[in-house]
Amino acid sequence: MMKIIEAIDALPEEFQLPIIKAFEYFRLEIADTVKRSDFDELKATVKELAEAQKKSEERAGRLETAVTELIEAQRRTEKRLEELVEAQKKSEERTGRLETAVTELIEAQKRTEEELRKLAKGLANTRRDLGGLQRTMSYAFENEAFRLLPAFLKSNFQIEIKERFVRQEIGGKEINIFAHGKRNGKDILIMGESKLRLTGKRELDKTFSEIEEKVEAIKNEYGDVEIVKILITHYATQGVLKKAKEIGILVIQSFEL
Repeated sequence: MMKIIEAIDALPEEFQLPIIKAFEYFRLEIADTVKRSDFDELKATVKELAEAQKKSEERAGRLETAVTELIEAQRRTEKRLEELVEAQKKSEERTGRLETAVTELIEAQKRTEEELRKLAKGLANTRRDLGGLQRTMSYAFENEAFRLLPAFLKSNFQIEIKERFVRQEIGGKEINIFAHGKRNGKDILIMGESKLRLTGKRELDKTFSEIEEKVEAIKNEYGDVEIVKILITHYATQGVLKKAKEIGILVIQSFEL
């Protein structure tokens, strides 16, 4: 048998105070003596409690570390969220500026389209006016040709005009210059076109083609009769003169009349 106080004193210092407090908590009296077996059992229990306490403290430490890490992670998350919010704000600002720029571009495009519409309308009016002026000049040119052609044809090609030159529709075709005439005592027909200027192969080919179509219309109307084809213009190149001669068209330039 050993005294309980001696038993407690025999324990490590870290176990002494908890045992004394245990007696006080459970209101136990500290006897003078204690059995060795009870003391050993108590000692083992205290050791187990100490081990449990140590493990609890270790777990508490790990928990504290985990909480600390969680707090740090939360701080990083909050910082990242703040960065994302700031980035979103900047993105929205850029989007706003882009939308403003697009709106301004659309308005500028509308103004450009309106200006182009006005320009196109003005160009159409100009073309219409030029077309009218060209027709007026063409008619004036033809009228002058009507007056000068009889003498020119008689002097240079022995062609006498029986009736004055007229504009006439034959077979659905508008004949700009048309008249009945004689050459060497034979009845002939004179038909022709007037062009202020012949420029470009495409326009020339079109003019020659139109003359041939009108010749066919006259033949369908008047039968197999000799037709003198003339083309009156202000100016014709040597290439035009050569091409016209090859297909039997007499080109008369205004300065020759």
